[in-house]
Amino acid sequence: MALAAALPRLAIAGAETVPLPKPRAGWLFGSGKLEELKARIAAAEAELVLIDGPVTPVQQRNLEKHWGVKVLDRTGLILEIFADRARTREGVLQVDLAALAYQRTRLVRSWTHLERQRGGLGFVGGPGETQIEADRRAIDEQMMRLRRQLAKVSQTRGLHRAARARTPWPVVALVGYTNAGKSTLFNQLTGAEVLAKDMLFATLDPTMRALRLPSGQEVIMSDTVGFISALPTQLVAAFRATLEEVLEADLVVHVRDIAHPDSEAQADDVRAILAELGLGAAQTEGMIEVWNKIDALPEAEADALRGRAARLDGVVVASALSGEGLDALQAMIAARLPEPVQEEDLDLGFGEGRRRAWLFAQGVVLSEARGEDGHHLHVRWTGAQKARFARL
Repeated sequence: MALAAALPRLAIAGAETVPLPKPRAGWLFGSGKLEELKARIAAAEAELVLIDGPVTPVQQRNLEKHWGVKVLDRTGLILEIFADRARTREGVLQVDLAALAYQRTRLVRSWTHLERQRGGLGFVGGPGETQIEADRRAIDEQMMRLRRQLAKVSQTRGLHRAARARTPWPVVALVGYTNAGKSTLFNQLTGAEVLAKDMLFATLDPTMRALRLPSGQEVIMSDTVGFISALPTQLVAAFRATLEEVLEADLVVHVRDIAHPDSEAQADDVRAILAELGLGAAQTEGMIEVWNKIDALPEAEADALRGRAARLDGVVVASALSGEGLDALQAMIAARLPEPVQEEDLDLGFGEGRRRAWLFAQGVVLSEARGEDGHHLHVRWTGAQKARFARL
């Protein structure tokens, strides 16, 4: 229901949970349930049926012909939502690529106007076989064009990341299940005006803003697309470039809707997707968990959670709406961030071999050139390393 409600243009006529001990090949549902649902669809004058689960191409074709309506499975619906939300060029390209990958699996022999197209030279092909191959080839060519365009966009994003790496500002990425309150938290902390609504996938395109912590340290805060259980593989692949922002982050903040009845299961889904993306062990161990929407719980339950969080390492109880816990969150971010780094050019004489060796031992030298008067080094180091070098 929540997924369907995420598309504002859909008016939900009804919903039903159908137990399926054994899905029927070709039809998904048994014959009795098929007729019962057909009558309900006709009575409601519905034009679209959403099935919260995987539906094979053949099942989708058969159900559409039998019911006389359009049928979308879970992946198809998520793609529709993403297409509705995408705003940036990269977001649109990623949605288009995922949609084509999905459509490619939907090609089945359903072209009745090609019944007589069987190949007159001994070719063994079913009806519509030629059309299927032509469509598949067209989709493959379009996907190749989209991948080339995405590669250019990703290259630009990589250049932006490289430019940020040359600044002393660390990157903090917000991740979490869709509708966990990431964008509201992002807006509260940074003063941005990112779309924040009580709906799934309100944020699709990543947004970055500067944030000065109470400690005085400046960071770049990144708001990312929300995750969801059983996220289609096409979307994980297509949005990998966007989610690389998470992999490159200095610190990951996992925002949870602690008031949701399935909060723990949602958190497990987020951790599984982060692991699939290849989040490093260091990032996982240093990750902060924000138990958001504490204001939506009864006071006794909220107090119990506050006490539990106080005994855990790296957990902050917060409310992005009321502002509770945001100071504690910023203090924890400052404490867990690596020390800021900066790049500088140094000139060392030939007689300063000990200082030069120390720089290389610290691994801070990015490049070195030998001149007539000594060594010219370009280093990237922390303030503490710079101070120790000055005392050598």
